[in-house]
Amino acid sequence: MKNISAVITLVAALTCLASPISAQKIDSLDIKIGQMLMVGFGGTHIEANDPLLGEIAKGNVGGVILFEKNIDSADSYHRLKNLTFTLQQSASVPLFLAIDQEGGRVNRLKTKYGFPRSVTADYLGKLDNVDSTKYYAQTTAATLASLGFNVNFAPVLDLASNPNNPIIAKIGRSYGADPKMVAKHAAITIKEHTRLHIITVGKHFPGHGSSKADTHKGMADVTNTWQENELEPYKILIDAGLLTGVMSAHIVNKTLDSLGLPGTLSEAILDGILRKRLGYDGVVFSDDMQMHAITKHYGIEKALELGINAGLDVVIYSNNISASKGRSFDYLHSLIKQLVLEGKIKQERINQSYQRIIKLKNNINH
Repeated sequence: MKNISAVITLVAALTCLASPISAQKIDSLDIKIGQMLMVGFGGTHIEANDPLLGEIAKGNVGGVILFEKNIDSADSYHRLKNLTFTLQQSASVPLFLAIDQEGGRVNRLKTKYGFPRSVTADYLGKLDNVDSTKYYAQTTAATLASLGFNVNFAPVLDLASNPNNPIIAKIGRSYGADPKMVAKHAAITIKEHTRLHIITVGKHFPGHGSSKADTHKGMADVTNTWQENELEPYKILIDAGLLTGVMSAHIVNKTLDSLGLPGTLSEAILDGILRKRLGYDGVVFSDDMQMHAITKHYGIEKALELGINAGLDVVIYSNNISASKGRSFDYLHSLIKQLVLEGKIKQERINQSYQRIIKLKNNINH
């Protein structure tokens, strides 16, 4: 990673060799549902006979998210690259291969494994130096591309409006409290990732910055603390044509949803505000559906029904949240299919998500 420019040039050339996905061959309900599923699994390698590879080969799983638990402590780079290659090689429809590599606290590719040093968004926002933000974005994007990843769940677009927020500001995940500053540095990060065909996913819509609670542990209500300017970074980036991925927040905001549904499950928020009001037409990824803000208040079936009907395109089950029951990909797939066949989710809603996903997967390589 000493010569970032050389790596950028090489990876960009290689990724452009991929062929576009043919939507005409991929039109079964099973595959459409499968493309909406992103799952995580344990281990630093995967056996050839693992059922997950079989489902990926059939198109019944559209994405895999990896965590630090998937990184071997020895020969980390090559073993992780081999893992992503094995997963991608088995796919009939190219996979979303995702990771949370924000930098700082949310940093799976740590220096102890031999990966480049990263810094927090808070550090970059306070520094407010375009070249520094660009350098760290290039380093991250080049590392991810060389490892075979094509989705980074970053940048964070939340405002540091509550400095004591335990999951955003307090651990340095926000560029700052000024929405224009957040949008400025997020735009640099997005552009550098896009150059290497890495999808960025802005998060957490419609704004997690004012919360006092951690949605990993339970429900967070921002009804009385959320401010309208938390939408501004999204609006700026959407208008600039930079935002192709957005992650929902599990926060409750009764000002935006009178039913009190968390953002991830709210049609008023995802369709009414994000799509209709702000004009977003890209892919909406859920935050982890196994976080306790969802699992403690909604059953898995109801959460899927509400979330997909609200406008989620990709639902994430990381199998990485402590005290949450692991969910197998085949169980999730069959449950969504059952909801469609029972008429609780319209097939047109599945078709919309499928088209957005295939469009984005094609755009990775162009």
